[in-house]
Amino acid sequence: MPDIEHIHLDPTNRVPLLRYARSKEQASHLPVKNFKGHPQEPTSQEDAKIYFIGTATTVIEWGDFRILTDPNFLHAGDHVHLGPGVSATRRTNPALDIEELPAVDCVLLSHYHEDHFDKLVEDSLNRAFPIITTPHAMQCLTSPDQNKEPFTRVTSLDPFESSILHIDSHSGQNGQNRAVKVSGLPGKHVPPGLLSAANDFVQAVPPTNGWLVELGYQQGNIMEDEIGVGYRIYVTGDTLYVDELKKIPEYLKNQRLDLMLVHLGGTTIPGPFMPLIMVTMDAKQGLQLMRLVDPDVTIPIHYDDYNVFLSPLYDFKDQVDKDGYEKRVVYLDRGDAYKFSVKDAPSAL
Repeated sequence: MPDIEHIHLDPTNRVPLLRYARSKEQASHLPVKNFKGHPQEPTSQEDAKIYFIGTATTVIEWGDFRILTDPNFLHAGDHVHLGPGVSATRRTNPALDIEELPAVDCVLLSHYHEDHFDKLVEDSLNRAFPIITTPHAMQCLTSPDQNKEPFTRVTSLDPFESSILHIDSHSGQNGQNRAVKVSGLPGKHVPPGLLSAANDFVQAVPPTNGWLVELGYQQGNIMEDEIGVGYRIYVTGDTLYVDELKKIPEYLKNQRLDLMLVHLGGTTIPGPFMPLIMVTMDAKQGLQLMRLVDPDVTIPIHYDDYNVFLSPLYDFKDQVDKDGYEKRVVYLDRGDAYKFSVKDAPSAL
């Protein structure tokens, strides 16, 4: 297994997200419309949140540290190109525009697809901004191209490879320093049994990752390969419910999964051998994944935003209610945030 890469990020001295000057002063905080908490165990001690922007775009915020996931800031009526002969139209607006974001520290990109990393974003981002993504997306972002300048600070992770983000601006109690461990997890856009080597189809469904994002602490300035975990988030990425996902509970080794951000939508596109093929989970598969990984709380994202998303959120709500999971699911509208607490973790696990 490759060595774990250690990445140092300082929220007091950030690399700017955008490559151009902002037209107005940068916001200091996220403009949350409504806060939501744990559906069964609400507290008033939350120090972190998930802010839902739209599609698969969220901000994971812990104190002054922020991770931006799958940045897509197109508006209703805008189009994305998903592969040869495949396009989609956005139906919703993001909760805010990219210029309205407060400062963020890195981007977590599940795969190189325009509904997750649109052309506006790609053209706008600072080429030295830190990005963690798949090997395929890294190749797309860093390869020299006569039409675009390559990105220079991209880290790629295969499934079950990890990087540790050291948050250099803050020392906690007892000499603890905040850290975030990001690990790739399996994901698969292509239905089992389909000839995924078909060139045009591969371009429409590039390789994708899920992510395990573990918020926690390390002692002092020692760069160890493990952290004391205080909160564990699974971001599914765009995947179908496939056998590869069954490796995730084995990887977790019965450790508590606090939160799952599940990409739904039942994205359906033309395929090489049949008229239409579903390439992301629908309501039924999303519930199957809940049963498999057993998160304490699930938040659905990646729904109702594009005309190729054919499994609406209300289908998932119906499935959840029928199976008795309604007290373990939180629903966010665009602009809402879910608050949670990162527990003290005095020693690495």
